[in-house]
Amino acid sequence: MTPDASGPEADSGAEQSRRTDGGATADGEGVGLPFGIPPWVGALVPLILLAAVVGGFVVFSPLDGVQSGSALPDVTVSHASLPNDERIVLHVTNNGPNPATVSQVLVNDAYWEFTMYAGGEESQTLAPMQSGRIVIPYHWTPTWDVGTALVLNDGATFHHTIVAPQPSPGMSANVLWTLALVGLFVGVIPVALGMLWFPFMRDLSDRWLHAVLLFSAGVLAFLAFDAGFEALDVAAEVPGAFEGQLLVVVGVLGALLLVQAVGEWQSDRSEGLSPLGLAYLVALSIGLHNLAEGLAIGSSFALGRVSLGAFLVVGFMIHNVTEGPAVVAPVARGERPSLWHFAAIGALAGAPVILGGWVGGYAFSPTLGAFFLAVGVGAILQVEWELASMVRRSGRLATATNLLGFLAGLVVMYATDLLVSL
Repeated sequence: MTPDASGPEADSGAEQSRRTDGGATADGEGVGLPFGIPPWVGALVPLILLAAVVGGFVVFSPLDGVQSGSALPDVTVSHASLPNDERIVLHVTNNGPNPATVSQVLVNDAYWEFTMYAGGEESQTLAPMQSGRIVIPYHWTPTWDVGTALVLNDGATFHHTIVAPQPSPGMSANVLWTLALVGLFVGVIPVALGMLWFPFMRDLSDRWLHAVLLFSAGVLAFLAFDAGFEALDVAAEVPGAFEGQLLVVVGVLGALLLVQAVGEWQSDRSEGLSPLGLAYLVALSIGLHNLAEGLAIGSSFALGRVSLGAFLVVGFMIHNVTEGPAVVAPVARGERPSLWHFAAIGALAGAPVILGGWVGGYAFSPTLGAFFLAVGVGAILQVEWELASMVRRSGRLATATNLLGFLAGLVVMYATDLLVSL
């Protein structure tokens, strides 16, 4: 009788064949490199070869014999600060691949004396990707636009207009306290007031609680659109060397994946994302958005555009109070969290306005603003998915009340946003 080819002997032979052919075994063990070289050394081989190729290209310069035009200079004035009405400070960045030397500065079409600082010392030359400051002793009139222009040594000219200038207050203990107070009224208090709807939501039926969760999703969706449009606008002011639009893409995708990873880690530990964990994620996403909001407030102080009157603060409060129910809606069912959880969630959502105000006032940067806005968008998009999954697990997502709740969130945020923009 012919031996059965599917017996243990055949299985052993096949396994031996796989080992001798150099393939990986079933338990994931592969054949090592010759001479006992560790596998991690093999992982470095492509990097070493790449470094050798790049080094050879740089040393031998095969393109030296090719005639081509030189790269055009590219200098950006990111913003201007005005310590007093006798001085203008232009913050500049060299986006080009070659050093850029500023030979002359024009203010309102007249050549003016200036002092330039680069790399912490007085210098009129910016290295590639380097930033610097140009200090101009010029008496300007508040609210009257000031036109400036930088003339490089090769004749290239770059213009920047300071619209409705106002003195920059600078950073002091008084300014820090003012920004903290504004952040308290804009971020912390509205979120805390909105969280007071928690007992009311506890008594809602599942149908109406799902509508409240979708209302929260509508609030977050509005914040995502608002922050996304703002991020693209701010990215247009980012120096070209830092690729503002790509920075926004990295911020959105990076935050989305990071928050997703945090959620999956919490799910693995507790067999699914808990309602309290989702509440923290909602608070985190709102906090990131409010951090960018604080950056905008702080930068307005840094640039002398202090227009945060009482009415504007009231508008912010009404606009942000809707974030409170969005934070506590995920824990409206089941066991009531302890008070310290409520305090932590509220602080996570509202307190970043204060931090953002301090950062924006001390180190204004359109690059930083665009990045934090993008991070807020990415976090919100992931939390939207979690809210929808939570509703889908305990009911049907696309019901009439849920859709109306989502629409109500968008409409309420749009209406309260008008108060801020008036």
